[in-house]
Amino acid sequence: EDGQKLQDALYELTMETSVPIVFVQQKQIGDYDKILKAHKEGKIQKLLETKGHDHMQDSYDYDLIVIGGGSGGLAASKEAAKYGKKVMVLDYVTPTPQGTRWGLGGTCVNVGCIPKKLMHQAALLGQALQDSRKFGWQFEEKVKHSWETMTEAVQNYIGSLNWGYRVSLREKEVTYENAYGEFVGPHTIKATNNKGKEKFYTAEKFLIATGERPRYLGVPGDKEYCISSDDLFSLPYCPGKTLVVGASYVALECAGFLAGLGLDVTVMVRSILLRGFDQDMANKIGEHMEEHGVKFIKQFVPTKIEQLEEGTPGKLKVIAQSTDGREIIEGEYNTVLLAVGRDACTRTIGLDKVGVKINERSGKIPVSDEEQTNVPYIYAIGDVLEGKLELTPVAIQAGRLLARRLYAGTTLKCDYVNVPTTVFTPLEYGACGFSEETALEKFGEENIEVYHSYFWPLEWTIPSRDNNKCYAKIICNIQDDERVIGFHVLGPNAGEVTQGFSAAIKCGLTKAQLDNTIGIHPVCAELCRHEGSEAVSSCCSEWHDKQTPPPPPQLRFVAGPVTYYVCTTLHTLDAELASGAYKIPKSEGEI
Repeated sequence: EDGQKLQDALYELTMETSVPIVFVQQKQIGDYDKILKAHKEGKIQKLLETKGHDHMQDSYDYDLIVIGGGSGGLAASKEAAKYGKKVMVLDYVTPTPQGTRWGLGGTCVNVGCIPKKLMHQAALLGQALQDSRKFGWQFEEKVKHSWETMTEAVQNYIGSLNWGYRVSLREKEVTYENAYGEFVGPHTIKATNNKGKEKFYTAEKFLIATGERPRYLGVPGDKEYCISSDDLFSLPYCPGKTLVVGASYVALECAGFLAGLGLDVTVMVRSILLRGFDQDMANKIGEHMEEHGVKFIKQFVPTKIEQLEEGTPGKLKVIAQSTDGREIIEGEYNTVLLAVGRDACTRTIGLDKVGVKINERSGKIPVSDEEQTNVPYIYAIGDVLEGKLELTPVAIQAGRLLARRLYAGTTLKCDYVNVPTTVFTPLEYGACGFSEETALEKFGEENIEVYHSYFWPLEWTIPSRDNNKCYAKIICNIQDDERVIGFHVLGPNAGEVTQGFSAAIKCGLTKAQLDNTIGIHPVCAELCRHEGSEAVSSCCSEWHDKQTPPPPPQLRFVAGPVTYYVCTTLHTLDAELASGAYKIPKSEGEI
């Protein structure tokens, strides 16, 4: 008569409804087949020999459970499995307020680096179409962009990556569950799937790799009507006139490619652009974006978002207040994209139940130089770490090296210094090492020398665009043989350029070695050594001490069918023209 109650109790304890379910030393073994398997592997005998509640390694379900199936978590799990360890990955995407969700792979693959770079490329192709006419390409039909075609192609590619990750885990014999992981006790975790079904697992060690999610404003209408980068890349309709709120790299990258696709884009900025990056470079990015049609509303923050019309897109009214509180403005947009920062996904995974300390303000996890938390059997990598870089390659490197230290006996730790990165704004920004502000603060103005130069990519000369907008600078430590401690470049393919120089910086590059390096001609990267080539940037392609500004922007004048570019001042140009230095028929030339 108590059969149903017993069955319910059995299910609550074991997540199983059939019998027999065998326990040894309070450790669930399982049904008949699992008993036979455990007996053949000698696990039952070892459990019987275990005294009290002391669990041996073989008593755990897994050697390692990874919470989070992003780039770092996947890299660590596969590396651990390579050394014969039994590994599980738990990954679950909580839907956005707009209902968006995605597959295995984490932020970078699904709603970050990959779709961002592809849409950035789509915008660059639009510019290339305009440039192509000057190179002789002729086409009469009107060129327009299809948002739906682009997003379908991007999402199809992402889908192939999701599938590839699942196959890779299977091949490495890593167990994957699409379930939300939450600690419930020492060495024990609860996994809840999207239907609410719960399972419990134990592991000798755990790795937290849960990453971050976009932050919302906390004002009326933000979650109801706004989208974030989690929604943008799979948005089924063109966003139309868009307000981007924020000044982070996510905000500027999204604003940049949306404008490049021909949309009306405004960026609302609370304080400075690209906080944490070199501000000289950040301001040049902002100036370039403004010159290319992106509007900026500075020192304002939204206080309310209202829906005026439903639709795809609809129409929204944004009410904003100046940061000094003195002014209120309103504006109408089709889409409001929030990019005001990201929060670590650490507050709802049961860390308090196992004693893992977090920074209460940020939710970040302090770790040792070996990515170990204050709880010895729990580790963390990636964007959840306090004081570490929030970059996909960093998480991958940290995850792999951690697995090797734990299971392969190595000692190499992740080096978080001189890590290169790129911001994929329309004018790309590559950086490695210290910003100018940080270098001055750390080493003192008297110990720092900054060299800089403007340049003009050869590919841009024929279309006659963006003259002297590209820029590079290096920051050197005078007291250390002018060692390069900061590298910054604005220009096309900045990431490709920066990657190579970052290896040299890692090896201790000095200004003298840079000067003694022969460049490849004609490429933008040749600027990043002492003497450039006139074909790349006329006489502006030479490093200049920051105390001595580079030559002024080049002037353009036309003589018949020929266009000339001169890096000089107006009065110098007048004098040289008068002296006959430039043989231009006065009747044909115009300045």
